[in-house]
Amino acid sequence: MKKLSYLTTIFMFFATFGGGVVTRTESGLGCGNEWPLCHGKFVPAHTLASIIEYTHRLVSSTAGILSIITLILFVIYYRHRKDLILFAVLTVVFVSIQGIMGALAVVFTQSPPVMALHLGFAFISLACSLMTSLGARQEEKLGGLALFNQMPRTSNRLRNYVWITTVYSYVVVYTGAFVSHTNSAAACSGFPLCNGVIFPGLTGAVGIAFLHRLAGLILVIFILILCWLLFRFYWNIRELRILGYSSVALILFQVASGASLMFTMDNPEVYMFVVLAHVTSIAVLFGLLSYMSYLVWRLSKPVAS
Repeated sequence: MKKLSYLTTIFMFFATFGGGVVTRTESGLGCGNEWPLCHGKFVPAHTLASIIEYTHRLVSSTAGILSIITLILFVIYYRHRKDLILFAVLTVVFVSIQGIMGALAVVFTQSPPVMALHLGFAFISLACSLMTSLGARQEEKLGGLALFNQMPRTSNRLRNYVWITTVYSYVVVYTGAFVSHTNSAAACSGFPLCNGVIFPGLTGAVGIAFLHRLAGLILVIFILILCWLLFRFYWNIRELRILGYSSVALILFQVASGASLMFTMDNPEVYMFVVLAHVTSIAVLFGLLSYMSYLVWRLSKPVAS
């Protein structure tokens, strides 16, 4: 069960990564306005755009099938873990939604806000799959729910703050996806200033890019405060400590990769690599914050008798 959930998460990750490749290479219509066929065939034409788009479809479809199998087996064998079954259900729901949205985007042209939601739903399905995997690992190696009774309790304030940070990180994900789908990244050149000024205005593409930067800066502050709280008051909870370290590392990588975007735009190959690193790292960060939200919710409840 643990290995199956890991495999599902890996495919979810590559489906999310593949979506970024499709967007950056403008391969979304590599198979024309057809779905599930590719130019009338099941085997795509030997063009780079069609291969990228078709590979993304195959990986995403495999992720969806694996998520359904995982859900069925969890219902059969992990019936006592209603939390893990819920995560598995949400994985299936959101991977299905983003798959349907992807198909509609191929057949019917979609607006940038809708396409940004498509990526956002992919992030949610990845986060739910990751929580399923971590929960399965906990069940197999750490004793399942009994583990929570042996861990120190956390406060409701920490729980609420983690929840707020996680929800806000999704807002940042959406603004980043909106920047990508509106091709606004180049409108705000330079770093940390935008076009050489602190406040370039909020109109047009410049405003879209600047708002994403501002949202990202606020997320950095949120996570640094969160990790200070974890290290200051909950150092004895190993899982929270690891999640805290990982969150800081990922958000600092986000800042570095975001800055690198400004200096690699003239080198398409390097720029694409940096963009994909930027997207996938925030996907992992959102997944870890989601799992942390679940963990602090469990630890904020009284010890079960």
